[in-house]
Amino acid sequence: MCSTAVCSVCPHHCRIPEGAVGRCRARKNVGGKVICSNYGKLTSIALDPIEKKPLAYFHPGSMILSVGSFGCNLSCPFCQNHEIAAAGEYDFRRLYEVSPQELCSLAEDETARGNIGVAYTYNEALAGYEYVRDSARLVHEAGMLNVLVTNGTAELPVLEELLPYIDAMNIDLKGFRPQIYRKLGGDLETVKAFITRASQDCHVELTSLIVPGMNDDPADMEKEAEWIAQIDPRIPLHITRYFPRYRMQERPTDIPLLWKLKKIAENRLERVLLGNV
Repeated sequence: MCSTAVCSVCPHHCRIPEGAVGRCRARKNVGGKVICSNYGKLTSIALDPIEKKPLAYFHPGSMILSVGSFGCNLSCPFCQNHEIAAAGEYDFRRLYEVSPQELCSLAEDETARGNIGVAYTYNEALAGYEYVRDSARLVHEAGMLNVLVTNGTAELPVLEELLPYIDAMNIDLKGFRPQIYRKLGGDLETVKAFITRASQDCHVELTSLIVPGMNDDPADMEKEAEWIAQIDPRIPLHITRYFPRYRMQERPTDIPLLWKLKKIAENRLERVLLGNV
């Protein structure tokens, strides 16, 4: 008898029939249990500058081995990595099978080129958080560091499993109105709770991509910066410029607007940076 299983990783709580995948395309019902179907299946691997994550105040000038798989639990029409984030396992001709042990060895091999550890990025890493957890534990044991790049749309028990092994995060804060997140298939309060908890135990930087007509209201930035400052005014905020991608062809964000938003944020925050300008 086929049974439906409920995924507990993110607030969608997908009810997944036997053999099917959830909204993120990376979690599957196998025998009545939801598993990480993208475990150790990589689509991307590269040695990147740490600043590309983006992290500006965590080991600046260093390199980090960056890996990604497939799948994401949001549906952002402006996604820069939609080829992997909006894809499932069978959309690829080839996936790189890399165990946590092999990933740790690859990271160690790159230390001669300035590598400090592993960044879990490109797609939504928390869709396959078990692989992140298992790999990050080994990376720590080898004396290296772990970076998580995430949309923060995950339940807190998932975060608690990862926090002992994660040294830094960049978390997307895609807007500061609930309706923005609803349009993207997410939940603002979930992300706020994730940011608040993560900032207690590791280095956190935030990124807000400013999309014309979606989250470019200066009043929103004022509220966002005020909320971040209540956690810690030294949390870095990256305000980045949108360019046409995926299903959105609106013109790029006006640079003068970005500078205005930066000035507003700086009334509350000590470290505000512009990106993609």
